[in-house]
Amino acid sequence: MRYEVKAVLSGQGTVKLKLEANSEEEARLQVTEQGGMVLSVRRSVTGWSLKSNTRFPLVHFSQELLSLLTAGLSLVESIETLVDKEQDVSIRKIIQDLLARLYEGVTFSRALQDCPRAFPALYIATVRASERTGDLAEALTRFITYQTQMDLVRKKLVGASIYPVLLLVIGLLVSVFLLVFVVPKFSAIYEDIGTDLPWLSVLLIKWGHFVHERGWELTAIVIIVFSALTYSVTRPAFRAYILQQLWRIPAVGEHMRVYQLARFYKTLGMLLRGGIPITQALDMVSGLLQPHFRPRVEAAARHIREGRTISSAMEMEGLTTAVGNRMLRVGERTGLMGDMMERIGNFHDEEIARWVEWTTKLIEPILMAVIGTVIGGIIILMYMPIFDLAGSIN
Repeated sequence: MRYEVKAVLSGQGTVKLKLEANSEEEARLQVTEQGGMVLSVRRSVTGWSLKSNTRFPLVHFSQELLSLLTAGLSLVESIETLVDKEQDVSIRKIIQDLLARLYEGVTFSRALQDCPRAFPALYIATVRASERTGDLAEALTRFITYQTQMDLVRKKLVGASIYPVLLLVIGLLVSVFLLVFVVPKFSAIYEDIGTDLPWLSVLLIKWGHFVHERGWELTAIVIIVFSALTYSVTRPAFRAYILQQLWRIPAVGEHMRVYQLARFYKTLGMLLRGGIPITQALDMVSGLLQPHFRPRVEAAARHIREGRTISSAMEMEGLTTAVGNRMLRVGERTGLMGDMMERIGNFHDEEIARWVEWTTKLIEPILMAVIGTVIGGIIILMYMPIFDLAGSIN
């Protein structure tokens, strides 16, 4: 990994250095050993970059690399093959630069570090651990399995929410169409009708007059409100605030916590099976969790360094459930902590899937009833003056 270091060296004054180091601390140490004083350290991003609309297909890349390695090709030969077959220019550039770094003699994990946008820290750590054992294919298999399971859970959550969201959006659009386009036309017809109408019908007619007379002002207000909401949603602080409010809802917050724990234990299990120490794995996993979880993870790692067992450290910091804690104790007795953590993650995933299925089955009929009531109520209120007029004629 390359770092740009601004430092003061004896006899040279303030200089800017470009150093190769595994971490920021190592870059600082290199300058200190030369008798210099570090002013600032910044990670240098080389020519490895993705276009803003392009996402590096990490799982697909890993699957193809695994197939080539299993077929007997060396790592360099496999990367050369992937370069030859890739059609996308930006992705091809990344693989070419990766191959160039391998030609220079650096390790595969060190080459991956130069493109953090394409290769996350978990992937790099998995590859680095495999370099100690010489089994890159097994490490790739573990990562592919892990990422496939995580994507599957995410797709289930998204798939379960599509129908309720569509139902809500369509109902909202129909209601807006009735209130903005249909009600004003009916209100124009009812102008000469007496006021002995239900007050809701009178209110609806007044709304129609308001839309007819102040339509442009109403449109401007709607555009401003929509723009403000869109801008707020794109702000990380606003999204963090909404998530914080959701966490405070007892039923929703507890299941969000279980979902976070499922990701937490699945990732930990993959790293432990790859040979990464538990404290280092905890430091790497903390970045995947919600911000309020991270101090707990750091505290759990500190407890483990002090000699506590993993199960007791997790229990003290609220990073486990009753079932998960028992399974952790079993893992400590058998020594298969990595496998046990992955089982904990799978158990919580199944729990979340059942809750999502039950919730969507409950929400769908409620949404249909609410939307039907709103739309039906608007239509009934529009036609009620006609019913009263027909009754007076009789």
